[in-house]
This record gives sequence, C-alpha cells and structure tokens, in this order.
Amino acid sequence: MKKHITLFLTLIMIIGFFQCETKHEHAGQQSLAQYTCSMHPQIIQDKPGTCPICGMTLVKKIGSANQDNAIMLNESQIRLANITTTLTRFENIGESTLIAARLAVNEDQTELVSSRVEGRIEKMYFKEVGQAITKGQPLYEIYSESLITLQQEYLLAVRQLEELKDLRYESFVKSSEKKLLLFGLSQRQIDKLKQDKKVDTNVLFSTPASGVISKIDAVEGQYVSEGSSLYRMERLEQIWVEGDLYPAETNLVKIGDVVRVQVNGFENTPQEAKVIFLSPEYRNGSQIMTMRAVMSNDANKFMPGMQANIILSHSERKAIALPSEAVIRDANGSHVWVLGEDGAFRPRMVITGLENFDKVEITEGVQEKENVVISGAYLLYSELILKRGGDLMAAHHHESKTIEH
Repeated sequence: MKKHITLFLTLIMIIGFFQCETKHEHAGQQSLAQYTCSMHPQIIQDKPGTCPICGMTLVKKIGSANQDNAIMLNESQIRLANITTTLTRFENIGESTLIAARLAVNEDQTELVSSRVEGRIEKMYFKEVGQAITKGQPLYEIYSESLITLQQEYLLAVRQLEELKDLRYESFVKSSEKKLLLFGLSQRQIDKLKQDKKVDTNVLFSTPASGVISKIDAVEGQYVSEGSSLYRMERLEQIWVEGDLYPAETNLVKIGDVVRVQVNGFENTPQEAKVIFLSPEYRNGSQIMTMRAVMSNDANKFMPGMQANIILSHSERKAIALPSEAVIRDANGSHVWVLGEDGAFRPRMVITGLENFDKVEITEGVQEKENVVISGAYLLYSELILKRGGDLMAAHHHESKTIEH
C-alpha cells in the first residue's frame, strides 16, 4: 500500500514539473515580443506603450535576423514597411548642376479682354488684380444700344418666320444670329433670347479663358468705346521657368534641351521643361545670362513667383545606378540591401562613384540584374541594429580591406 502511495506522489510531482516547464516556455515565448519607437530605435520595451522621448506609439519589431545578418519578412511585413526592390541595370548617369530659378508668366499666353461694342459698364465681377479666374465665369455686364438693336432685329426675324411660315425669313434669322455671335454673345444666350422673347438690356460677358488677372482698365459706370481694353489676363496652362547662368554653366544647355525643374514645395515631383531662350548677352554690370524654359501647368498648381531649381545633367556615362535612398552610409562606408533567392534581405558593402541629384553610381559590390531594395532600406538597417546591436558592417568592411590588400 505504501508503494502505491509513493508511486502516486511521484507521478504528481512529474506532472507538476512538466506543467511548470510549459508555463516557463510559454512565458519565454511571450517575452520575445518587443516593441520599439520608429524614430528612436534604442527604446525597447516588452509591452506596448509610448516612446518616453517623443511620445509616439511603440510598434512591434518586425522580422528575424539570422547569423549572416539576413532578415526574413513575410508579405504583410514587407507591405507594412513599404519595402520595394528593383533589378539593377546599366543606365545613363551624369553629374547634376542646380540652377536657381523662378516661375514667371508666359507672355505668349496673355489674353486681352476688350469691349466688343460701345456702351456703359454696368457691373465688373472682378475688381482686384491677382485674382484667379476660370473660363466661363461672369466677367462684366454692359449696357449697349447697339446690342439692344441687334437683339430686337433677331426677335423680329424669329417672329416673322414663326407667323408667316415663309422659309425666306429663315435666312434673316441666321443672319441676325451671326451678328450677335460676332458681337460676343454666346449660343446659350441667343437660345435663351429666342425662348424668352425678351431683350436683355444689360448683356453679360463671360471669361474667355482661365488665368490670373494682371491688369484692370475699366470701372463700373464708365463709358467705353468698341475695342477699349477692359482686362488683361495671364493664362497659366503653360508657365515660364527663368534661371541665371554663370559663364561656366552656359555650355551645359542649349535651346531645345529638355531639363528637369524642381519647384519648391513639390520636390517629389520634378517637372520637365523645354529650353526656349538663352540671352545673347550678359546682364549689365554682371556675368549672368538668363535662361528660359517653358513648362506645362495643366492643373494650374504652379503660380508665377514660385521659387524653383533647374537640374542640368551633363557628363553622362553608362553605369549601374541606384536611387540615393537605397544606399546606407555609416562609419565604415556604404552598403545596400539585396533580396536573395531564398527571400531574405542581406546587407552588402558597395563602393560608390558619381552622385547626382537623385542617383548614385555603384562601381563595386552589385552586379547587373540583382534585386536591390530601393525604399525601406533604413528600416531594415534599424531592425538589424535592434536585433544585433554594435557595428554590424565592421566584418564586411574588414573583408573588403583584406581583398584589396
């Protein structure tokens, strides 16, 4: 009996030991989850919270680092970290020179609004210079005896055609309608006149094009003659980019070249512009030559007076080039992240060459058609630091020096 009791107690102790080990193992797995700050990766906690430095919400650390500094990520983690890659290839890369520039009104796009008839300006819908206007908006109203007479003639011809049913009067209607169109009335206004059968004493004229008002030459109540200037508008479908060239820069561009323009506030979307003018002489008292390029502005998002930079590329050659953000630089040199066939991301030391405004030449370390990370490289680098700590690329740097010797 005592043997059975002893065996029973021993069995209970073994089961309790395994249960305790299972709890410790589960707790250990839970402790593996760590949270860090996106802006301050040195902050590491074992539970969610906020960063004690900047107050941002801590995020769960992604991926797992292997012994060869490789990081494995699943598809959702790659999307979350916004990691994208590209196959390396040979492309044209050259030096870049930035030219300070400014946006200006394209004087070829100037629109002058003048009175089509003699009369008195009853209402001006825009009274301030600099206002942006859209094609079709009401612009001004005018009282004109000439327009009143033309409307009466048109209504008389329409009434005679309707009452007499004589097709000969159809030509009179078309002739009167054509006169109204020539004097600036729209087809919609003529159709309304025919429908209402009522003369409009104050005729409304609409904006002929979209743009910005640069000059106003009339006021309400003023009598104007036919052809008198009322408004001057600058259309913005196209805009000029004007820059200053110094003597050493004049040979970098010629008329007809397509250059890139980076407008302040729109740095992520460089625009293309075509060079249309190079001043034949330097400004008085200086060694500066004016360059002018024309740039499309379909959405009217660029306004005259904005500051910009013109990017002149020169000395081009074929080389493997990557976006600047793909290259990580530290105390030991430069490296990129390469996506291997096994799906792991690994850092690799590289030697860089020519650098321009947005590209970096890779002279050693990467071959053609390798899959290199072009966005999210800094996140991978930060993650590896969190996993490993210390100088991660020191071994790579030492190996590269050994190979050189």
